[in-house]
Amino acid sequence: MREFDGGCHCGNVTLRFETAKAPADFSVRACGCSFCRRHQTRTVADPAGTLHIVARDPRRLSRYRFGLKTTDFLVCRACGVYLGAVYRDADGAWGLINTPVLAARAEFDQPATSTDHDAETEAARRARRKSTWTPASFDPPSLLD
Repeated sequence: MREFDGGCHCGNVTLRFETAKAPADFSVRACGCSFCRRHQTRTVADPAGTLHIVARDPRRLSRYRFGLKTTDFLVCRACGVYLGAVYRDADGAWGLINTPVLAARAEFDQPATSTDHDAETEAARRARRKSTWTPASFDPPSLLD
């Protein structure tokens, strides 16, 4: 497994993305929703990998929800950096990584593929995230409660 570390600008939130895939093997995505367009996101995920998110001060991590309100979009309240998104249900948690927050962001420099999920039902969106996003864990464990 290869480890990719990253985090927000002020250092309050850090993450570690572990994957067996090489950066060039990822399909970097640029979601077409208004939130992602405004943040110029370039996201990746690996259902066979792991994502661990740590917040030194959880109160400084904003969890923004919009649209179907099924997912927390993680933004540092102190420095404003969008880190990625997390979907949770009774089975666990899965995340999506915004590659500009990674120290090795230059390794994910392939052109992004535009995506549009506006026509998805809530059930289809939940199923897609569980099957295509990266299993996630948090420190503290109550980070997103």
